[in-house]
Amino acid sequence: MAKQSIVAALLLAAVAAHAQSPTFEVASVKPSAPVPATGGVYFGPARGGPGTPDPEQITWTYPTLKTLLLTAYDLKNYQIAGPAWLDTERYDIIAKVPSGTTKEQLGLMWQNLLTERFRLTLHHDPKEFQVEQLTIAPSGSKLKETAQDLTIPLPPGPPQRDSKGQLTSPGMITTIFPDPGGVHARTIGRAQPLSQLIAMLANSLSRPVLDKTGLTGKYDFDLEYSIDIVSLPLPPGLPPPPPPAEGDRSPLPDLKAAVQQNLGLRLAPGKANLDVLVIDKADKVPTEN
Repeated sequence: MAKQSIVAALLLAAVAAHAQSPTFEVASVKPSAPVPATGGVYFGPARGGPGTPDPEQITWTYPTLKTLLLTAYDLKNYQIAGPAWLDTERYDIIAKVPSGTTKEQLGLMWQNLLTERFRLTLHHDPKEFQVEQLTIAPSGSKLKETAQDLTIPLPPGPPQRDSKGQLTSPGMITTIFPDPGGVHARTIGRAQPLSQLIAMLANSLSRPVLDKTGLTGKYDFDLEYSIDIVSLPLPPGLPPPPPPAEGDRSPLPDLKAAVQQNLGLRLAPGKANLDVLVIDKADKVPTEN
């Protein structure tokens, strides 16, 4: 076969593969209205879709394009590289999902939608990261399978709480408390996969966390830990706060120690090559619906 014929065949195959790639039946994508000065805006995850009580429609308000990319490609925040506005511009999306769509197909639908509406071009680039590897501690895992009834449909909005602030529906919340010499935090999870805990750990430790536990259930957990305010990131130009006096230091363990003591999991430093999605081009304003 001539070289030209081979190239033509490859192009036709690529076009056919794109045509067969799953897409939403219909989707509305538009810039969000400005965030009200008084607040009251829900920045939570998408509502509806496969695996939810409303599997055939997705409603998502105020996600950034980076959040959409993380969902579409199943990546973590540190695996996206691109212009700063990926973290600031927000959008409203309503999408009709074909009946019987799987979660894997849904990811391809998001990818196709972002490519078409934002005229997105990108490439993949591996990069070495300093990471934390999460393993089961020698004493064994202390995580408990959830006691939540997972057959009950979730109400819209943030996780539900009782009058004492305890979670009464699946979700995860972190609350920050002031101390005499700094701050400490409490993270409560109900019916959460380990991926949610890992996302919180990566955000708190400012480095990727790799799951090496092999745990696949949904768990209830409660973590209370000290925060080193000296190491917290500060706006440019502000000097770091002085370290607390010895008597003012929190009696609570730091996050890594709390994870081992309370959950029976261990965080150990290491290095790993991870895929990075580099955004070459994207439009701030999506094309018409």
